[in-house]
Amino acid sequence: MGTGDFLFYNGKLMRDNGPLIDASNRSFRYGDGCFETMKMVNGKLCLASYHFERLFSALDLLRFECPAHFTPAYLEQRILTVAEKNKHTACGRVRLTIARGNGGLYDAANHFPNHLIQTWALEKLATGLNENGVEMDIFPDARKVCDRYSMLKSNNYLPNVMAALWAKEHRLNDAVLLNPYDRIADATIANIFIVKDGVIATPSLAEGAVNGVMRRHLLHCLHQADMPVEEKQITVQELLEASEVFLTNAIAGIKWVKRVGASEYGCQLAPALYDQFITNIHE
Repeated sequence: MGTGDFLFYNGKLMRDNGPLIDASNRSFRYGDGCFETMKMVNGKLCLASYHFERLFSALDLLRFECPAHFTPAYLEQRILTVAEKNKHTACGRVRLTIARGNGGLYDAANHFPNHLIQTWALEKLATGLNENGVEMDIFPDARKVCDRYSMLKSNNYLPNVMAALWAKEHRLNDAVLLNPYDRIADATIANIFIVKDGVIATPSLAEGAVNGVMRRHLLHCLHQADMPVEEKQITVQELLEASEVFLTNAIAGIKWVKRVGASEYGCQLAPALYDQFITNIHE
């Protein structure tokens, strides 16, 4: 499915019908930038404060220099403008891409956050828990690093890209990415949660997991509800021996996993978590 007819780039609403960057762009050359994927329902961004907090933390860590007008309120208004123009406000996916401008590795022209906003329509069905369980396996060919940048949604997305291609070639819905210690990091476009011995667990950010907005929301809700939950190191063996596995991201909320490799899982807790903690933010 393509984007809408319009996009927003560096202060201008324009038709999506031509190139926006040139061959010297550092994001094109080096993956120098970051992005946010957000969900809009009834003209409102879901978990907007979490998204913008993560974005501006990333911009600071990546040493972008934001002008005074470049604020969450500025971006939120421009996102709404694009979504309205494309008629995607009822239920839509938003991608906000940030890229450094032109230059070589040591001589960036400047550190302005070039920003691109695109929207896509989402089916209303995308607001419910998936009926068919996700089928996955462990991607063998790359490892996600564990450093200050591994929690960011970086434009340098190569391990995830190759894992997604591998999953498609093997007729899977997604793939598990490991860290350098052969422990669980996350999936290609989602964080991973397991249920084992009555405890819900997810890889800690120190394990190379992306600092997912829905992950953060669910962890907050689980702690508030006094449910047993941990952020920790998770081995492949623990994943395969879990009683239940589910994924979280900003678009789907929660997706239950049917299979990882030869291991199959039930779907007891995920529907209850979705109803209790996800449905209300998608209304």
